[in-house]
Amino acid sequence: MKIDGVIFDCDGTLVDSEGLAVEIVLELLAEAGVRLSAAELMPRFHGRRFATVVDELCQAFPVLDAQALTAHFRARTPVVFRQRLKAMPGALALVSGLEIEKCVASNGPVSKIETCLAVTGLLPHFEGRIVSAFEVEAWKPDPRLIEVAAQRMGVAIDRCLLVEDSLPGVQAGLTAGAQVVAYRMSDLQLGALVGRVTRIDELSDLQALL
Repeated sequence: MKIDGVIFDCDGTLVDSEGLAVEIVLELLAEAGVRLSAAELMPRFHGRRFATVVDELCQAFPVLDAQALTAHFRARTPVVFRQRLKAMPGALALVSGLEIEKCVASNGPVSKIETCLAVTGLLPHFEGRIVSAFEVEAWKPDPRLIEVAAQRMGVAIDRCLLVEDSLPGVQAGLTAGAQVVAYRMSDLQLGALVGRVTRIDELSDLQALL
């Protein structure tokens, strides 16, 4: 691979946040009288825009209010993350050792991304290099988020490596023209995209590719 810059997804790639986020949503649903399991919610949640997930839940369960659910989630998430969030295994060592350009491109709002990175000790490595879908107004699988991340680093998109753990993220990267690494993704998750990406099970495996 000829790589001049690495674009990292945040949730599930750099930080182990998705399980905690699902727990928070399940708690909020239970408080509203809706009972779902983590196994039922995770496929709706993984790598997707939160507003879309909320809309689908509200359609399935009319007792829910989208605005209230979103507000409560945004308020509760920083508290839980500051108490329990951890970096993904090998993330800090990998990021701190990279000698090429790097940035984070995430579907989440900037405040959430910064909280995740700060709590896990990763933020100093991405100061000024955080690109949020809310800023760009384009959410994965839209490639615009990845294109802007490459521009922010000043690296040609085809010399960028995107590290992703979700299908929408992989789709965004491939459509943008980046090289893509699928982190902890199965053939079933990748579907027709198997063979178009490099797969790794551990972030430490990424160094060998670079």
